[in-house]
Amino acid sequence: MKLNVYLAGEIHSDWRDAIISACDGLPIDWFGPVTEHAASDDCGAEIFGEEDDKFWHDRKGALLNAVRIRTGIARCDVLVVCFGEKYKQWNAAFDAGYAAALGKPVIVLHPPEHDHALKEVDAAANAVARTPQQVARALRYITTATLT
Repeated sequence: MKLNVYLAGEIHSDWRDAIISACDGLPIDWFGPVTEHAASDDCGAEIFGEEDDKFWHDRKGALLNAVRIRTGIARCDVLVVCFGEKYKQWNAAFDAGYAAALGKPVIVLHPPEHDHALKEVDAAANAVARTPQQVARALRYITTATLT
């Protein structure tokens, strides 16, 4: 089974690379948000003009990034969303909720200390993983129907 997998969530660690590497050879097409922090933050003002007010600067970027994110989530077969340890990822929670509302399967990745804060997100997910390797094993199982 070939899958389109959208990797949503935090951009401050290498979890995406770990999953993609562990899934080498599987029939999976990967995509996700812009992960270069400066480009993601500044794209709207850079393309459409600077803003004096930080609110409008951020809004321009968020609206432009939403085109990529919403299109990617709508086209994916599975959403993997990672909540990291360092920052509150409100955008990741939004992405998980958007995918769930579209009826997309969701795999959540986060450390145990986030269990309580993410209990509603976890309850809406199809699976909750603790490590990128668990996500990779789940995707291997989904695509090959084997546990090897």
